[in-house]
Amino acid sequence: MDLLKCKEEFIELLHSTERDGVDDVIEGLEGMGFFIAPASANHHLNIEGGLLLHSLNTCKAALMVWEGMKALEPGLVKEVGRDSVIIASLLHDVCKSDIYVRSVKKRKNALGMWEDCEGYKVTYKNFPMGHGEKSVILLLCNGLEMTDDEMLAIRWHMGAWGINMNSYEDQRCYDTSRKLYPLVAIIQAADSLAASIMERSGEELDEL
Repeated sequence: MDLLKCKEEFIELLHSTERDGVDDVIEGLEGMGFFIAPASANHHLNIEGGLLLHSLNTCKAALMVWEGMKALEPGLVKEVGRDSVIIASLLHDVCKSDIYVRSVKKRKNALGMWEDCEGYKVTYKNFPMGHGEKSVILLLCNGLEMTDDEMLAIRWHMGAWGINMNSYEDQRCYDTSRKLYPLVAIIQAADSLAASIMERSGEELDEL
């Protein structure tokens, strides 16, 4: 992947929203290591710049879902704007910027022998604030102005995986957010489409 090209595309998309605070957020992302972080430690796009590429993929998927749903539900255009789709999709995983650190791992090679390989391990010591909620807080702290539906779409982008099933309040908040704000479902769907379709690798399929 061309990291520089991806970064330029990411910044251009953010600037297209004309949202106050975008430049401060970009500077903050740079400082957090967002643009070089992997998207995961062991799964999709666990490479340098993987988080950046995943964010772009999620944005492209979200815009396609939004366009398609407008054709099915014309009234959606009054509830969800293009700028909100871009903001929520590009920035949903900001929480991952500082949780991956390089490490040496063991893996089996083609002959079934264990060998050392470079990879990543996960640490939450920098800011143990959860997942979606951490992204929202970091963005607010970096000066980005967001609407309620954008914050909730980022908070609940993991869908049911982001719910504490022992918390009645979590379950009610998630259900209410999906019913009130279509953007929540759009970002959740786009995140899944990016990871499960756009980013699946032949190696992963071979391991099934």
